[in-house]
Amino acid sequence: MRTRPCISTIPPYIPGKLKAGAIKLASNENPRGASPLAMQALEGCVAGVHLYPDNDCGSLREALAARHGCAPRNIVVGNGSDEILQLAAAAFLNPGEAAVTARETFSNYTFVTRLFDGRMSYAPLKNGVFDLDALAALVDGDTRLVFLCNPNNPTGTYFGHAAFEKFLERMPPDTLVVSDEAYADFADADDFPDSVSLVKAYPNLLVTRTFSKLYGLAGLRVGYGIAAEEVADALAKAKISFSVNLPALTAARAALEDHEFVRSSLALNAEGRVWLCGEFARLGLGCYSSQANFICVDVRRDSRDMERKIMERGVTVRPLESFGLPQSLRVTIGTPEQNTAFVACLEKALAE
Repeated sequence: MRTRPCISTIPPYIPGKLKAGAIKLASNENPRGASPLAMQALEGCVAGVHLYPDNDCGSLREALAARHGCAPRNIVVGNGSDEILQLAAAAFLNPGEAAVTARETFSNYTFVTRLFDGRMSYAPLKNGVFDLDALAALVDGDTRLVFLCNPNNPTGTYFGHAAFEKFLERMPPDTLVVSDEAYADFADADDFPDSVSLVKAYPNLLVTRTFSKLYGLAGLRVGYGIAAEEVADALAKAKISFSVNLPALTAARAALEDHEFVRSSLALNAEGRVWLCGEFARLGLGCYSSQANFICVDVRRDSRDMERKIMERGVTVRPLESFGLPQSLRVTIGTPEQNTAFVACLEKALAE
Protein backbone atom coordinates (compact mmCIF):
# COMPACT_ATOMS: atom_id res chain seq x y z
CA MET A 1 0.00 0.00 0.00
CA ARG A 2 1.13 3.54 -0.73
CA THR A 3 0.85 5.99 2.12
CA ARG A 4 0.79 9.77 2.03
CA PRO A 5 4.38 11.09 1.87
CA CYS A 6 4.09 12.79 5.26
CA ILE A 7 3.55 9.46 7.02
CA SER A 8 7.07 8.27 6.23
CA THR A 9 8.58 11.41 7.77
CA ILE A 10 6.66 11.33 11.06
CA PRO A 11 8.75 9.76 13.84
CA PRO A 12 6.87 7.55 16.31
CA TYR A 13 5.94 9.03 19.68
CA ILE A 14 8.15 7.80 22.52
CA PRO A 15 6.15 7.45 25.76
CA GLY A 16 7.58 7.14 29.24
CA LYS A 17 8.61 3.58 29.95
CA LEU A 18 6.73 1.09 32.07
CA LYS A 19 8.55 -1.63 33.99
CA ALA A 20 6.79 -4.20 36.12
CA GLY A 21 7.36 -3.46 39.79
CA ALA A 22 9.20 -0.18 39.16
CA ILE A 23 8.24 3.25 40.44
CA LYS A 24 7.09 5.20 37.38
CA LEU A 25 8.34 8.78 37.36
CA ALA A 26 8.55 9.00 33.56
CA SER A 27 5.19 10.42 32.43
CA ASN A 28 4.25 13.24 34.81
CA GLU A 29 1.24 11.43 36.27
CA ASN A 30 -0.24 12.29 39.66
CA PRO A 31 1.56 10.06 42.21
CA ARG A 32 -1.53 10.13 44.44
CA GLY A 33 -3.62 8.44 41.77
CA ALA A 34 -6.98 9.72 40.54
CA SER A 35 -9.40 12.07 42.22
CA PRO A 36 -11.53 10.05 44.69
CA LEU A 37 -14.67 11.88 43.59
CA ALA A 38 -13.87 10.92 39.99
CA MET A 39 -13.45 7.29 41.00
CA GLN A 40 -16.79 7.29 42.79
CA ALA A 41 -18.47 8.82 39.74
CA LEU A 42 -16.94 6.16 37.51
CA GLU A 43 -18.53 3.42 39.57
CA GLY A 44 -21.91 5.06 39.13
CA CYS A 45 -21.72 5.41 35.34
CA VAL A 46 -20.94 1.79 34.47
CA ALA A 47 -24.59 0.89 33.94
CA GLY A 48 -24.85 3.48 31.17
CA VAL A 49 -21.92 2.49 28.99
CA HIS A 50 -24.20 0.85 26.43
CA LEU A 51 -25.36 4.37 25.52
CA TYR A 52 -23.44 6.93 23.48
CA PRO A 53 -21.96 9.81 25.48
CA ASP A 54 -23.06 13.42 25.08
CA ASN A 55 -21.37 14.43 21.85
CA ASP A 56 -21.50 18.11 22.87
CA CYS A 57 -19.98 17.38 26.31
CA GLY A 58 -22.54 19.87 27.58
CA SER A 59 -22.37 19.33 31.34
CA LEU A 60 -18.57 19.40 31.41
CA ARG A 61 -18.40 22.45 29.15
CA GLU A 62 -20.81 24.31 31.42
CA ALA A 63 -18.76 23.45 34.48
CA LEU A 64 -15.52 24.45 32.81
CA ALA A 65 -17.03 27.71 31.60
CA ALA A 66 -18.13 28.53 35.14
CA ARG A 67 -14.65 27.68 36.41
CA HIS A 68 -12.88 29.91 33.89
CA GLY A 69 -15.37 32.75 33.71
CA CYS A 70 -16.31 32.30 30.06
CA ALA A 71 -19.26 30.91 28.11
CA PRO A 72 -19.73 27.22 27.25
CA ARG A 73 -19.46 28.16 23.57
CA ASN A 74 -15.83 29.12 24.29
CA ILE A 75 -15.00 25.56 25.41
CA VAL A 76 -14.25 22.52 23.26
CA VAL A 77 -13.62 19.17 24.96
CA GLY A 78 -11.40 16.52 23.42
CA ASN A 79 -9.84 13.10 23.85
CA GLY A 80 -7.02 14.57 25.91
CA SER A 81 -5.60 17.97 25.06
CA ASP A 82 -3.65 16.13 22.34
CA GLU A 83 -6.85 15.97 20.33
CA ILE A 84 -7.35 19.71 20.71
CA LEU A 85 -3.87 20.27 19.26
CA GLN A 86 -4.71 18.03 16.32
CA LEU A 87 -8.02 19.79 15.78
CA ALA A 88 -6.19 23.12 15.57
CA ALA A 89 -4.08 21.81 12.71
CA ALA A 90 -7.08 20.15 11.04
CA ALA A 91 -9.13 23.34 11.16
CA PHE A 92 -6.55 25.99 10.34
CA LEU A 93 -3.55 24.51 8.53
CA ASN A 94 -3.56 24.03 4.75
CA PRO A 95 -0.95 21.85 3.00
CA GLY A 96 2.31 23.72 2.58
CA GLU A 97 1.51 26.35 5.20
CA ALA A 98 3.72 26.91 8.21
CA ALA A 99 3.73 26.44 11.95
CA VAL A 100 6.24 27.64 14.53
CA THR A 101 7.38 26.27 17.87
CA ALA A 102 10.48 25.79 20.02
CA ARG A 103 13.02 23.12 19.24
CA GLU A 104 13.13 21.57 22.73
CA THR A 105 9.49 20.99 23.51
CA PHE A 106 6.59 18.55 23.18
CA SER A 107 6.82 16.59 19.93
CA ASN A 108 3.08 16.57 19.25
CA TYR A 109 3.21 20.07 17.77
CA THR A 110 5.44 18.82 14.99
CA PHE A 111 3.37 15.66 14.62
CA VAL A 112 0.06 17.44 13.99
CA THR A 113 1.74 19.92 11.64
CA ARG A 114 3.30 17.19 9.51
CA LEU A 115 0.14 15.11 9.60
CA PHE A 116 -1.67 17.87 7.73
CA ASP A 117 1.25 18.49 5.35
CA GLY A 118 2.42 21.66 7.04
CA ARG A 119 5.96 22.98 7.50
CA MET A 120 7.39 23.43 10.99
CA SER A 121 10.00 26.05 11.89
CA TYR A 122 11.85 26.07 15.20
CA ALA A 123 13.47 28.57 17.53
CA PRO A 124 15.75 27.24 20.26
CA LEU A 125 14.88 27.80 23.89
CA LYS A 126 16.60 30.68 25.66
CA ASN A 127 17.84 29.61 29.09
CA GLY A 128 15.32 26.80 28.93
CA VAL A 129 12.39 29.14 28.20
CA PHE A 130 10.40 29.74 25.02
CA ASP A 131 12.15 32.63 23.26
CA LEU A 132 9.10 34.64 22.25
CA ASP A 133 11.10 37.24 20.31
CA ALA A 134 12.83 34.55 18.26
CA LEU A 135 9.52 32.82 17.61
CA ALA A 136 7.87 36.06 16.53
CA ALA A 137 10.69 36.63 14.05
CA LEU A 138 9.84 33.32 12.35
CA VAL A 139 6.19 34.23 11.80
CA ASP A 140 5.36 35.36 8.26
CA GLY A 141 2.40 35.45 5.91
CA ASP A 142 2.35 31.66 5.57
CA THR A 143 2.32 30.99 9.33
CA ARG A 144 -1.04 29.67 10.45
CA LEU A 145 -0.12 28.16 13.84
CA VAL A 146 2.24 29.01 16.68
CA PHE A 147 2.57 26.34 19.36
CA LEU A 148 3.69 27.42 22.82
CA CYS A 149 4.10 25.20 25.87
CA ASN A 150 3.80 27.00 29.18
CA PRO A 151 5.14 25.63 31.49
CA ASN A 152 7.33 23.97 28.93
CA ASN A 153 7.63 20.22 28.64
CA PRO A 154 10.34 19.07 29.35
CA THR A 155 12.09 21.98 31.09
CA GLY A 156 9.25 23.10 33.38
CA THR A 157 10.11 26.75 32.70
CA TYR A 158 7.62 29.50 31.90
CA PHE A 159 7.16 32.94 30.38
CA GLY A 160 5.13 35.57 32.19
CA HIS A 161 1.91 37.43 31.47
CA ALA A 162 3.42 40.69 30.21
CA ALA A 163 5.78 38.89 27.81
CA PHE A 164 2.92 36.76 26.51
CA GLU A 165 0.65 39.73 25.90
CA LYS A 166 3.44 41.56 24.10
CA PHE A 167 3.92 38.50 21.90
CA LEU A 168 0.21 38.28 21.10
CA GLU A 169 0.20 41.93 20.06
CA ARG A 170 2.81 41.07 17.40
CA MET A 171 0.86 38.16 15.92
CA PRO A 172 -1.07 38.54 12.64
CA PRO A 173 -4.83 38.10 13.11
CA ASP A 174 -4.84 35.02 10.82
CA THR A 175 -2.19 33.22 12.88
CA LEU A 176 -3.63 31.03 15.63
CA VAL A 177 -1.52 31.00 18.78
CA VAL A 178 -1.94 27.73 20.68
CA SER A 179 -0.81 27.93 24.31
CA ASP A 180 -0.52 24.39 25.66
CA GLU A 181 -1.01 24.72 29.42
CA ALA A 182 -1.12 21.04 30.37
CA TYR A 183 0.94 21.82 33.49
CA ALA A 184 -0.44 25.27 34.33
CA ASP A 185 -2.37 23.91 37.31
CA PHE A 186 0.96 23.44 39.11
CA ALA A 187 2.32 26.93 38.35
CA ASP A 188 2.55 29.23 41.36
CA ALA A 189 4.57 32.12 39.94
CA ASP A 190 2.89 35.47 40.54
CA ASP A 191 3.25 36.50 36.90
CA PHE A 192 2.16 33.26 35.28
CA PRO A 193 -0.17 34.26 32.43
CA ASP A 194 -3.88 34.67 33.01
CA SER A 195 -4.42 33.18 29.59
CA VAL A 196 -8.21 32.99 29.78
CA SER A 197 -8.40 36.75 30.17
CA LEU A 198 -6.16 37.07 27.11
CA VAL A 199 -8.53 34.89 25.07
CA LYS A 200 -11.15 37.59 25.54
CA ALA A 201 -8.77 40.22 24.14
CA TYR A 202 -7.12 38.14 21.41
CA PRO A 203 -9.53 36.07 19.28
CA ASN A 204 -6.60 34.24 17.66
CA LEU A 205 -5.56 32.59 20.95
CA LEU A 206 -6.38 28.99 21.90
CA VAL A 207 -5.50 27.75 25.39
CA THR A 208 -5.43 24.01 26.07
CA ARG A 209 -5.73 22.25 29.42
CA THR A 210 -5.93 18.62 30.55
CA PHE A 211 -7.36 16.39 33.27
CA SER A 212 -4.42 13.98 32.88
CA LYS A 213 -2.01 15.62 35.32
CA LEU A 214 -3.44 17.31 38.41
CA TYR A 215 -6.70 15.33 38.44
CA GLY A 216 -5.01 11.97 37.78
CA LEU A 217 -7.17 10.98 34.81
CA ALA A 218 -4.44 10.28 32.26
CA GLY A 219 -5.87 6.85 31.41
CA LEU A 220 -9.29 8.28 30.54
CA ARG A 221 -8.02 10.89 28.04
CA VAL A 222 -9.95 14.10 28.50
CA GLY A 223 -8.75 17.64 27.86
CA TYR A 224 -10.18 20.90 26.59
CA GLY A 225 -9.52 24.14 24.79
CA ILE A 226 -10.61 27.68 25.60
CA ALA A 227 -10.98 30.05 22.66
CA ALA A 228 -13.10 32.66 20.96
CA GLU A 229 -16.41 31.26 19.70
CA GLU A 230 -15.27 31.31 16.07
CA VAL A 231 -12.18 29.23 16.88
CA ALA A 232 -14.05 26.83 19.17
CA ASP A 233 -16.70 26.28 16.48
CA ALA A 234 -14.04 25.48 13.90
CA LEU A 235 -12.41 22.94 16.20
CA ALA A 236 -15.77 21.31 16.93
CA LYS A 237 -16.45 20.90 13.22
CA ALA A 238 -13.13 19.09 12.74
CA LYS A 239 -13.75 16.72 15.63
CA ILE A 240 -14.92 13.14 15.15
CA SER A 241 -18.21 12.18 16.77
CA PHE A 242 -18.18 10.91 20.37
CA SER A 243 -14.40 11.23 20.71
CA VAL A 244 -14.72 11.66 24.49
CA ASN A 245 -16.24 8.60 26.14
CA LEU A 246 -18.88 8.48 28.88
CA PRO A 247 -16.56 7.44 31.75
CA ALA A 248 -14.12 10.22 30.86
CA LEU A 249 -16.84 12.87 30.81
CA THR A 250 -18.32 11.57 34.07
CA ALA A 251 -14.99 11.43 35.89
CA ALA A 252 -13.82 14.84 34.67
CA ARG A 253 -17.05 16.50 35.74
CA ALA A 254 -16.73 15.02 39.24
CA ALA A 255 -13.01 15.78 39.50
CA LEU A 256 -13.66 19.50 39.09
CA GLU A 257 -15.42 19.45 42.46
CA ASP A 258 -12.69 17.53 44.30
CA HIS A 259 -11.12 20.58 45.90
CA GLU A 260 -9.41 18.66 48.71
CA PHE A 261 -7.68 16.33 46.26
CA VAL A 262 -6.48 19.31 44.25
CA ARG A 263 -5.22 21.13 47.35
CA SER A 264 -3.30 18.15 48.70
CA SER A 265 -1.88 17.24 45.29
CA LEU A 266 -0.56 20.75 44.78
CA ALA A 267 0.94 20.82 48.27
CA LEU A 268 2.64 17.47 47.72
CA ASN A 269 4.05 18.67 44.41
CA ALA A 270 5.35 21.96 45.81
CA GLU A 271 7.11 20.22 48.69
CA GLY A 272 8.62 17.57 46.43
CA ARG A 273 9.83 20.17 43.96
CA VAL A 274 11.81 22.00 46.63
CA TRP A 275 13.23 18.77 48.08
CA LEU A 276 14.35 17.33 44.75
CA CYS A 277 16.00 20.58 43.69
CA GLY A 278 17.91 20.57 46.98
CA GLU A 279 19.05 16.99 46.37
CA PHE A 280 20.21 17.81 42.86
CA ALA A 281 22.25 20.70 44.26
CA ARG A 282 23.74 18.36 46.87
CA LEU A 283 24.80 16.00 44.08
CA GLY A 284 26.30 18.84 42.08
CA LEU A 285 23.70 18.62 39.31
CA GLY A 286 22.01 21.57 37.67
CA CYS A 287 18.27 21.71 37.07
CA TYR A 288 15.78 24.18 35.73
CA SER A 289 13.47 25.96 38.13
CA SER A 290 10.18 24.22 37.44
CA GLN A 291 6.59 25.44 37.47
CA ALA A 292 5.29 21.97 36.65
CA ASN A 293 5.02 18.55 38.30
CA PHE A 294 8.39 17.42 36.99
CA ILE A 295 11.99 18.62 36.98
CA CYS A 296 14.54 18.62 34.16
CA VAL A 297 17.96 17.76 35.58
CA ASP A 298 21.30 17.86 33.75
CA VAL A 299 23.14 14.64 34.61
CA ARG A 300 26.17 15.66 32.47
CA ARG A 301 26.33 12.29 30.71
CA ASP A 302 24.33 10.18 28.27
CA SER A 303 20.74 10.34 29.52
CA ARG A 304 19.78 7.03 27.91
CA ASP A 305 22.52 5.24 29.80
CA MET A 306 21.48 6.95 33.03
CA GLU A 307 17.85 6.02 32.41
CA ARG A 308 18.84 2.38 32.00
CA LYS A 309 20.91 2.34 35.20
CA ILE A 310 18.16 4.00 37.21
CA MET A 311 15.49 1.72 35.77
CA GLU A 312 17.54 -1.36 36.64
CA ARG A 313 17.36 -0.18 40.26
CA GLY A 314 13.58 0.18 40.20
CA VAL A 315 12.60 3.67 38.99
CA THR A 316 11.67 4.80 35.48
CA VAL A 317 12.42 8.35 34.34
CA ARG A 318 12.47 10.06 30.94
CA PRO A 319 15.72 10.57 28.99
CA LEU A 320 15.51 13.74 26.92
CA GLU A 321 17.53 12.94 23.82
CA SER A 322 14.33 13.02 21.73
CA PHE A 323 13.70 16.55 23.03
CA GLY A 324 17.15 17.73 22.00
CA LEU A 325 18.61 17.54 25.52
CA PRO A 326 20.80 14.41 25.37
CA GLN A 327 22.37 14.84 28.82
CA SER A 328 19.19 15.60 30.74
CA LEU A 329 16.52 13.56 32.48
CA ARG A 330 12.95 14.54 33.24
CA VAL A 331 11.67 13.15 36.53
CA THR A 332 8.09 13.37 37.75
CA ILE A 333 7.75 14.74 41.27
CA GLY A 334 6.41 11.82 43.28
CA THR A 335 5.55 11.10 46.88
CA PRO A 336 8.30 11.60 49.48
CA GLU A 337 8.98 7.85 49.40
CA GLN A 338 9.16 7.78 45.61
CA ASN A 339 11.39 10.84 45.49
CA THR A 340 13.75 9.33 48.06
CA ALA A 341 13.92 6.06 46.12
CA PHE A 342 14.69 7.90 42.92
CA VAL A 343 17.50 9.96 44.44
CA ALA A 344 19.05 6.82 45.91
CA CYS A 345 19.00 5.17 42.47
CA LEU A 346 20.34 8.32 40.82
CA GLU A 347 23.19 8.62 43.32
CA LYS A 348 24.25 5.00 42.73
CA ALA A 349 24.04 5.43 38.97
CA LEU A 350 26.20 8.54 39.10
CA ALA A 351 28.81 6.65 41.12
CA GLU A 352 29.28 3.94 38.50
